[in-house]
Amino acid sequence: MSLIRIKQTKTKRIAFKQRSSRMISDDVLRVLINPKDQPLMQAADQCHKLLKDKRVLVCSKNRLTLTALCLCSPILQSLVGGATTEDEGLELQLQTNPDLLITSEDLEKGYGIRLVEKVKLHNPKIIALIFLGRETTDVVHEAMDAGADGVMFISSVGSGHGDFIKALTTTNDGGVYYPKSVRAAATAKIKQAPKFIDALSEREREVLRCIIQGMKNSEIAESLFLSSETIKSHVSTTIQKLGVRDRTQAAVFALTHGLVEVDL
Repeated sequence: MSLIRIKQTKTKRIAFKQRSSRMISDDVLRVLINPKDQPLMQAADQCHKLLKDKRVLVCSKNRLTLTALCLCSPILQSLVGGATTEDEGLELQLQTNPDLLITSEDLEKGYGIRLVEKVKLHNPKIIALIFLGRETTDVVHEAMDAGADGVMFISSVGSGHGDFIKALTTTNDGGVYYPKSVRAAATAKIKQAPKFIDALSEREREVLRCIIQGMKNSEIAESLFLSSETIKSHVSTTIQKLGVRDRTQAAVFALTHGLVEVDL
């Protein structure tokens, strides 16, 4: 049976280091593991704190990856279930109402991007992070349009860029996480922007740029030298003008339709 359920128990914490050493070809990154190094141990502690009060659902086609993630101490403390198929992932979401979904694009049966779309329909407040195997513009657009709060490439795992921790930190603060490589893929092909009855102001475009870069309202306010209440008003007005549901959809719409220029 592909559904994996793990009973939470006290476990001994095991830390290890995942580090990139050098490029051995144009597209193959060598990854070394050294248990004596500290960065991943520190990342594990940070992950533990970020997930402490969360309910986490994990889905992946690869059973070894799924089991390893579920047994990882920071995730295990908050785990409500794991699955390898779209239907079982959705079933667990309906049963356990998690705060966070971590999924891969490929599943044993079904499609991770469609799973994100379905769980978002049932609970728009759930944070959805997805790892993509394919790095094409169309797939990135599809993941963003499904409502993913964080989109990452599997090839970035172990690169030393810390995508997963950054994704947890950014989305935990109400931001969206689309790293540079994902933004570059998203903007490689731009959709035709519709005609707006009420055009975005330059200030609203500035706020959109900040949202795309994963900033929360307080950070945007500090960056633009405005009050948090003013930023909150700009975000609300921008969402209304674009005809989207939330700030995540606003960021997606702006990126995929070329409404703002973002430093890649």
